[in-house]
Amino acid sequence: MSRSLKKGPYVNERILKRVLAMKTGDKTPLKLWDRACVITPEMVGFVFGVHDGRKHVSISVSENMVGHRFGEFAPTRKFVAHGGKMAKAQATK
Repeated sequence: MSRSLKKGPYVNERILKRVLAMKTGDKTPLKLWDRACVITPEMVGFVFGVHDGRKHVSISVSENMVGHRFGEFAPTRKFVAHGGKMAKAQATK
């Protein structure tokens, strides 16, 4: 279920305050754990380290990412492969 339009997008005030305090073009990653925070136009051009449960994934924010959430760009699961004889046979070809 999506958030109410009356409330507006969820933006963590601490993150927004830290972004506004940074200088334009600063490429030092800003670590954050709030994956539900929505990316705003003020965040474009900065680098964020989004926590995936184990480590911080470095994400450079571009204009196409505005309106999406940080968690969408830091996957929490890693697909290895399906096993079995058939998969091994295909891998050798």
